[in-house]
Amino acid sequence: MEGIGLIAGDGRFPLIFAEGVKKNGIKIIAIGLEDITAPILKDYVDKLYWIKVGQLGRLIKILKRENVKKVVMAGKVSKTLMFTKIRPDIRAITLYMRLKDRKDDSLLLGIVSELEKEDIKVEEPTRYVPHLLAEKGVITKRKPKKDELKDIEFGWPIAKEMGRLDIGQTVVVKGRAVLAVEAIEGTDAAIRRGAELGRGGVVVIKAAKPKQDMRFDAPVVGLNTIQILKEAKAAALAVEAGKTILLEKEDMIKLADKEKICIIGI
Repeated sequence: MEGIGLIAGDGRFPLIFAEGVKKNGIKIIAIGLEDITAPILKDYVDKLYWIKVGQLGRLIKILKRENVKKVVMAGKVSKTLMFTKIRPDIRAITLYMRLKDRKDDSLLLGIVSELEKEDIKVEEPTRYVPHLLAEKGVITKRKPKKDELKDIEFGWPIAKEMGRLDIGQTVVVKGRAVLAVEAIEGTDAAIRRGAELGRGGVVVIKAAKPKQDMRFDAPVVGLNTIQILKEAKAAALAVEAGKTILLEKEDMIKLADKEKICIIGI
């Protein structure tokens, strides 16, 4: 049976990915991050190993021992953990010292390079679950209003520029003014911060980086995102079609419709 490695972070994505892949009869060897990955992942995969954030050498040893030749990365790892819970081993420290900077792409491309040195190929998770990618157009009952479309048109190039600078993927806009941009705190916190300033009716835009490497850090939204938008009394969510992963899509749309929140793929 064909097998694949799963490097699992936080959230529902590793579970949904594993569930979709298992339906195709593919064996999954998962590596979870202590205090981050949901323990229930063990029920979705064939084997589950645990490592601490930063144990790159141990990660590689596990994959080689299991004869894993292909891996995917799924699930988020909060950037704040890189400053609090990281426990780097010698291989991770060596990689870290070689990096030109500490941007997300630099770090993740460094990890990919280390894996590929060991003949372990890192693949796009959406290659296995393409149905999770957002399609172009409105996917909710409510279409964006004229002012919301203007906010999307205003905020889109700003979101793309934030991605180009590798700062974040999300921008919160109202009345053609930027209320918040995502940085190290993550998408949810950025939405809450923007909503507090906007006092309802904000438009949230989440876009891929201009040269997005779909092997890692692709934009992801899910049911939890819509719940945050509900709390924020947001008006609309615009995501990049073909580049954004939608988790629990049916439940997302159901809640968005109930709350009259528009979701559109651009």
